[in-house]
This record gives sequence, C-alpha cells and structure tokens, in this order.
Amino acid sequence: MRLGINLGYWGAGMDADNLAVAQEADRLGYAVCWAAEAYGSDAPTVLAYVAAKTERIDIGSAILQIPARQPAMTAMTAATLDSLSGGRFRLGLGVSGPQVSEGWYGVKFDKPLARTREYVEIVRRAMSRERLSFEGEHWTLPLPGGPGKPLKLTVHPERPHIPLYIAAIGPKNLEQTGEIADGALLIFPAAAHLEETALKPIRAGREKAGRTMEGFDVVPTVPLAIGDDIEALADTFRPYTALYVGGMGSRKQNFYNRLAQRMGYEKEAAEIQDKYLAGDKDGAAAAVPHSLIDSTTLLGSVDRIADGMRAYAAAGVTTLTLAPAGFTLDERIAALRAGAEALERAGVA
Repeated sequence: MRLGINLGYWGAGMDADNLAVAQEADRLGYAVCWAAEAYGSDAPTVLAYVAAKTERIDIGSAILQIPARQPAMTAMTAATLDSLSGGRFRLGLGVSGPQVSEGWYGVKFDKPLARTREYVEIVRRAMSRERLSFEGEHWTLPLPGGPGKPLKLTVHPERPHIPLYIAAIGPKNLEQTGEIADGALLIFPAAAHLEETALKPIRAGREKAGRTMEGFDVVPTVPLAIGDDIEALADTFRPYTALYVGGMGSRKQNFYNRLAQRMGYEKEAAEIQDKYLAGDKDGAAAAVPHSLIDSTTLLGSVDRIADGMRAYAAAGVTTLTLAPAGFTLDERIAALRAGAEALERAGVA
C-alpha cells in the first residue's frame, strides 16, 4: 500500500499552504497528489502548478467532472498534463451530482452509468491517438451531415496508457468502474465494510471484463488527525461528515447518505439528513455517530494510525489518500509526516 495526499479545493485561503503540503509529500515519498473541483477552482490548473513545483510525486484529478467537459477536451487535458509533468498524471473522472451538473453546468443528470461508459471509451480512443469517431447514445463524433471529420490528437502523451480512475459510490457504478477503469476513487471508506460496500462490486466488474484485481488501484480518501483525545479529534470532522451524509445532494439523490446506510447507519443517516435539510447543521453534526467518524478516518497517535493503515491494507486498499487536518501549515505538515511514519510502522508499504 502506498500513500497519497488530497489537497481538496483550491482557493479556500490556504493556497500557499497547499503547495507546501504537496512539496513536503513529494519529499516524503508520497505516491500521488490529488486535486478536486466542484464549482470553484478547476483541477487541471492546480495540477499543472503542483507538477511544476514538484519532482517525483504523481498528480491526479479527483475528479475532473464529466458534465464540465466534452470527452475529447478531457483527453487533450490529460495528454497535456502527462506531457508537462513528465509522465506523472493520473486521470480521475466522476459524474458529480445532480445539483452541480444541472445547476452549474446545465447538463441533465440522467443515465450517469451509460454516459460514463461512453465518455471513458471516447477519452481512451482519443488518448490512444487513433482517428476519433464514435456513435453512441450521448455522443456522436463527427456530427453527421456536417463538415466534421475524424481527427487525431496531435499531442503525444508521455506514456501510451494514462491511468484512468472513476469516483464511485453506488454498487452499479462500482461494478462498472471495475469493468472499464484502472482504479476507483472512494470516499468514507470503513475498512471493516470495504468488501461489501466497494470491493465486491468492483471485483464483479473486473470478472465481467475477464480481469482480476491485479493492478487495479483501490484509492480511498481518509482524513488524518494526530492527537491524544480521540473524541475531540472526531468532533472536528462532524461538520464534514454531516455535510456529505446530510446535505450533499437532494433527499432523493444523496450517494453518501446511501453509503452510510449500507454501513449499518440507516436510522442515523435519516436523522442527519432531516436535520441538515431543515437548516439545523449543528444538530446534523451532533447526530453523526462517533463510530462512523472513527471508522472512516485515521485519528490518534502514530501507532493507532498505523493500526488503521494495516486494516485498510488488509481490506484491499492499494493507495491510501490522506487529507491531513490542521488549522496551520505546521499542523498539516506534522500530520503528513506522521502519516509517512505510520505507514513505515505498519509494515504494509
């Protein structure tokens, strides 16, 4: 198992700190630095900047939003970033959610599985530098009856195959991810539930494609906080967990709420969502069970975190992405170093 770092969203007032965190992760031997996008900073610009300021660490999009870009544009971006970084780019894709897709991009959030499958196929074809033509339900290239003709990507990617990841939560999406991708980007992963909530459907997808799990990258993002008071550390993540379980999406379409239910928190997930959508964010945070937070984060001493890393490795995680907590740069750097030390103590690298 290797370690990654997730910078989250750029532009939240910690941009210089984020670069310092990425550079320290590079120095410590972390495998990959991921950047996110929603409806603020875009990931490719951040990743190009990080790539220019680091030497060895991979850069990855977690995620590029499918409704934000035509698939050929994503292939162009991936090829460019791979070339600029010297072959260090990992392409992470995701459908986002209905509120962002329809509210920000004006793209209907319908048939996400079929759209993702077509999107991935077009991206792969374009990055392979074949002349691009495609006939599907959601995209047709070139458009019929017009002046368009099949074109070939002019940029030569640094590598013949750029690793492609999909952010997946639901069972059907996870199964398709196993079938068509090189890795899965996961969130709120509990080691004890990982087989049922993620790996079982991923494995089914791999088998459907005639492949094993060999070489498939299982990449959950896990918040990390160092300290002695586990309860207090967990409490700092209550608003974060409440946001996703309670407010990330509508009442009918909240993938994170459904995930919490699949982990055995049906009643609690409903209460968190009811309170969050009613505007009681503090009440929603208070309703998050300590066990849900503790099982989906790494909290405590270096030894306790090492125990957690062993559990994730045993569950099938191949790249553990850390989101180090801290109010200052020094605190985040300390957490980053503790993560590297914990991995060494865990003996699973």
